Amino acid sequence: MAHELEIGANGEVAFALRGEPAWHGLANVLFDAEEHVTTAHMLESAKLNDWNVRLEEIPLPEGYRSNQTNQLVVRDNPFDGGTDVLAVVGDRYKVVQNEDLFSFGDGILDGGATWESAGSIKNGRVVFGSLVVPREFVLDPEGANDKTTTYLLVHTSHDGSTAVQANITPVRVVCQNTLNMALRGSKQSFKIRHTATVDGRIVEARRVLGLTFDHMDKFEEMAKQMFETEITNDQFTNLIKELYPEPEDGSAKVATTRWTEKYDLLQDLYLNGPTNANITGTAWGALNALTERIDYYRQGRKGGEAIVAAASGFDPVVNAEKARVLSAVMSLV
Repeated sequence: MAHELEIGANGEVAFALRGEPAWHGLANVLFDAEEHVTTAHMLESAKLNDWNVRLEEIPLPEGYRSNQTNQLVVRDNPFDGGTDVLAVVGDRYKVVQNEDLFSFGDGILDGGATWESAGSIKNGRVVFGSLVVPREFVLDPEGANDKTTTYLLVHTSHDGSTAVQANITPVRVVCQNTLNMALRGSKQSFKIRHTATVDGRIVEARRVLGLTFDHMDKFEEMAKQMFETEITNDQFTNLIKELYPEPEDGSAKVATTRWTEKYDLLQDLYLNGPTNANITGTAWGALNALTERIDYYRQGRKGGEAIVAAASGFDPVVNAEKARVLSAVMSLV
């Protein structure tokens, strides 16, 4: 049974739900794990269907001339029945409906994945859906019993800012850290090709699933190496200072205060955090403490939605920081 979240007229939730994948705070609908809904049902439940995204020409004032056409991208708002302007674009822009954007999804479902949530952000300019992929691993099943699951987060835009993309996002279950990190020799994010035929969508679905499983194979191997690598508290302290250098003497007081707060938080997450209790003293524990701060404690300049979107993998700057963290931690292995 789908769970509808409390949402506003624009269909967005602007806060993170701690203890769940970050994008739940942005979703219009969550599906139970045992559900196997179609892409069409996902779109309808998340109110992503029948937007009727279209172009409307912007008339020029009398006496004005232009050698190019500017157009509005508009949609029907399913929450209040109004009409929203999503963007201003040129005459080369092509409209694609949500139904077409996610049409590849049914092929991925045939490969064993299930829709888990879906929604929109930025007042409908960006739409997304998350799929649970049947690929998980458990580190030390008889001891730490540390489980990581796999999500495929797909998203695109109606303002020309983003192509149709998929992010492979491992999630550590106990803390819901989104470990969406690019690995050497394996992309974590890639564009999804549009196909016009059923056969084409099946081929695309197999490609997407193949990339996902290959990425997770590599990530599991690295996770095992990190889990089996013991580190000292001093090594973790040095890791913090390597990633986030301490301000030099004479720096502004506010910079020093912020660094100290970040340093203390990371030490607390690593040494005392309940989500890290079974992996403290390992490089895997270091990675997850550093990631947990990025996902759930990082300050954002644009409010709750921006923070949650970044944790969900929509922000390339945050993704790059996670990749930098992974590289630093792997240097200890």
